[in-house]
Amino acid sequence: MNTKPILDVKDVPSPVQWMTLSLQHLFAMFGATILVPYLVGLSPAIALISSGLGTIAFLIITKWQVPAYLGSSFAFIAPVIAAKAAGGPGAAMVGTFMAGLVYGIVALAIKKAGYRWIMRLLPPIVVGPVIIVIGLALSGTAVNMAMNNPAGKYSLLHFSVALVTLAATIIFSIYGRGTLSLIPILGGIVVGYLYAVTVGIVDFTPVQKAKWFEMPDFILPFVDYKVEFSLKLVLLMVPVAIVTLSEHIGHQLVLGKVVGKDYIKEPGLHRSILGDGMATMISGLIGGPPKTTYGENIGVLAITRVYSVYVLLGAAILAILFGFVGKVTSLIASIPTPVMGGVSILLFGIIASSGLRMLVDSKIDFGDKRNLVIASVILVVGIGGAFIKVTEDFQIQGMALAAICGVVLNLILPGKKEEENNMFELKNEKRDEDVVA
Repeated sequence: MNTKPILDVKDVPSPVQWMTLSLQHLFAMFGATILVPYLVGLSPAIALISSGLGTIAFLIITKWQVPAYLGSSFAFIAPVIAAKAAGGPGAAMVGTFMAGLVYGIVALAIKKAGYRWIMRLLPPIVVGPVIIVIGLALSGTAVNMAMNNPAGKYSLLHFSVALVTLAATIIFSIYGRGTLSLIPILGGIVVGYLYAVTVGIVDFTPVQKAKWFEMPDFILPFVDYKVEFSLKLVLLMVPVAIVTLSEHIGHQLVLGKVVGKDYIKEPGLHRSILGDGMATMISGLIGGPPKTTYGENIGVLAITRVYSVYVLLGAAILAILFGFVGKVTSLIASIPTPVMGGVSILLFGIIASSGLRMLVDSKIDFGDKRNLVIASVILVVGIGGAFIKVTEDFQIQGMALAAICGVVLNLILPGKKEEENNMFELKNEKRDEDVVA
């Protein structure tokens, strides 16, 4: 891979370059970042603003050395939906903040004890199946969004919109070249939206009534909700935060390979994890979804060989500004559900497939009964919706229970092989981690 930069990490672009390259990063993350709040019932405008603020916080914490963009995390979709169902938007925001705190605690532990302990706790045989669960557990949501009309009944018209969106997204993913190959989600949404307009299921009235400048619907602690921490929220959010930490490490490895630097050592894995956690906490404080580094933007870096952190800073500022443009946020809100459903069919499947890819890249031997047992239990517990009911109002369920089962089984079952516990020794680091962004 040619890593000789056109603009290096600390290089400042010209004004025209700056705007153009920053817009490119904005479009790369745009489709996935707005899809998450759409799915969990949060404001896309806040998702954009929180992604911008979170990216700026990340750049500061990593001492302006790591060119990364932070967008909405797909791994937290199910926990955020569950938290909202249990205690409203406020509970989801408290849970999001707690997930960020977990990152901070882990960052402190890594600074004191090094990073290898976390990969021994979360080897690929645990993380891979949990990522598969994350994707497949959401499959029913994607299909219902694709097939049903606003009344919740099957509609061939709405399903056709989803299929057109899905087809366009696949075509952009497979046949797209250059920048187009990095924004298949955004491209699919645009094509699906235009088709939805032609078949008459888009209402432009809210867009026409919206103001150009509009204050987004922030969800603020102590103002819009009472802050309450609970064991239930901990068990909903923390297990997923633990799993996404391994994805974060994978992103840092791939990013380091693209840029030609060792980000695990300098500025240090503890700093990048703390930056990710701070972005998630900021998001929780204003009403946005949890954050994660975005592989789509790493892909932009790889193709353009423009590694300047100032370009990422420009994208973050543009995202914040977009969040206050009422016409833009209303246009996003007008996207019909089957358009998002069509994109989600592919995206959730790719998330599941990336978990499978992790197992393949790690050369996990399923002839080994230990590996077979761990993966089997995680998959059935997570996808089957198993739960442990502690009290009438409190239960450990789904993805959280699957992750806990995987970690415990990996620790107690005999026959653990050291080479299978170290993700840093993978020969192939070019995995599809970007789809869990």
